[in-house]
Amino acid sequence: MTHLPASAPTAADPPRIAFAVPRKVGTAVARNRLRRQVKAHLDLRQSSDQGISSGAYLVALAPGAADQATATVLADLDRCLDKLAGAR
Repeated sequence: MTHLPASAPTAADPPRIAFAVPRKVGTAVARNRLRRQVKAHLDLRQSSDQGISSGAYLVALAPGAADQATATVLADLDRCLDKLAGAR
């Protein structure tokens, strides 16, 4: 995950999220399923008390992501977001 903080963050600015899911991850069906699952998880996290700070995010899924359990991928995503939150 790559994060570019907002220059003047406000609570009203939602985070902007982009995805990089190369063909090596799997078939189009697998890539789209992963992207939808990650997006739904980020939406859920944003609406919860954990939230996601404003700025631009690039979520890049590695080729092994399609072979992992969804819970593992989402746990890795949460760890990345927690590290970014701690770095501020």
